[in-house]
Amino acid sequence: MPYEKLELSTPTPVLSWANHALGHEETKMAKNVASLPFVFKHVALMPDVHLGKGALVGSVVATKEAVIPAAVGVDIGCGMAAIKTPFSADQLEGKLKKIRLDIEAAIPVGFNENKDIDKSVSNWQGWANFKQLHRGVQDLNGKAMKQLGSLGGGNHFIEVCIDTENTVWLMLHSGSRNIGNVLAQCHISTAKELAKLAGNRLPDPDLAYFIAGTPEFATYWRDLQWAQNYARYNRDVMMARFKRIVEKHLSGGKPIKPLLEVNCHHNYAEKEVHFGEEVYVTRKGAVRAREEDYGIIPGSMGAKSFIVKGKGNHDSYCSCSHGAGRLMSRSKAKKHFSLDDLLEQTKGVECRKDGGVLDEIPGAYKSIDEVMNNQSDLVEVVATLKQVVCVKG
Repeated sequence: MPYEKLELSTPTPVLSWANHALGHEETKMAKNVASLPFVFKHVALMPDVHLGKGALVGSVVATKEAVIPAAVGVDIGCGMAAIKTPFSADQLEGKLKKIRLDIEAAIPVGFNENKDIDKSVSNWQGWANFKQLHRGVQDLNGKAMKQLGSLGGGNHFIEVCIDTENTVWLMLHSGSRNIGNVLAQCHISTAKELAKLAGNRLPDPDLAYFIAGTPEFATYWRDLQWAQNYARYNRDVMMARFKRIVEKHLSGGKPIKPLLEVNCHHNYAEKEVHFGEEVYVTRKGAVRAREEDYGIIPGSMGAKSFIVKGKGNHDSYCSCSHGAGRLMSRSKAKKHFSLDDLLEQTKGVECRKDGGVLDEIPGAYKSIDEVMNNQSDLVEVVATLKQVVCVKG
């Protein structure tokens, strides 16, 4: 679908691929961001856009000489990883529950962390720079080590999926855990203090920013890159364990070579060139989709997911959606749906079916098919997946 230019009286336009008319609060949030003096060219809203903190989740904001920590968010580097295996669906027969139990035993979820630290974790090159990070996280070195290779909570998940060719895929969704969260909070707090001291009149306090060339910008950018690398490696560590579990059940422990591997952020900022200028691009719930970039767009725990390849659409800053996007809040979902609804909507999926995951029920999310229809000009579908095992954080 081509984008719609929203009718807003803002210095920079807002281009929207959304599959719904924006509500009052969503419109206000888009307007606030587009009113900032350093926003470049336009703001792009993805099909799964919904309310966030400061900036909409599902928004792509390019900026000149400034970056907004709260627009990046607190789960720095949150994203997806997937591998296509040479296994076929029939090899999973009768093994789904055992695979799920093994995943839950090998990969900590929620607030849990690893009891022992793998050599692959202790050897990670990022630890060499830990002492340079914000002083507010210097007592978290041990915790960050134990959490590297853990899933976290909320909408983070690990799934065994099958594509339309009956090929088995492994897929997971996670970020930079507690260390990324604390780093983000430290810098957001600093940005807000600076805004107050400077007397900046912001449309929303969560849009406090750092200006390039200042020490505060430099330290945030350094910590941001570190946390993004931590998040990516966290997915690598989990995927290696996940792969070994599936190999144990499907190939007698014999290692397999993945047919395709994808690992992409969808909460992050990078320096990129767009429309001939170098800018800072913040993707808050959006995936980079340059030509030939592979991405992952998951649905809810009872719906389809998609492996995609970017089309390099410059109007979206070469971006696409990061998922289906929430239709209702977690608290509303818990009130609206029952455990019977959860059982019905997750039929055929080996997963938890208790009150603890009721807020992740498929009905709390938008239709992934509608979201995909709205971004046919942003990505092409490479594979359509359906989960058969889902481990939630």
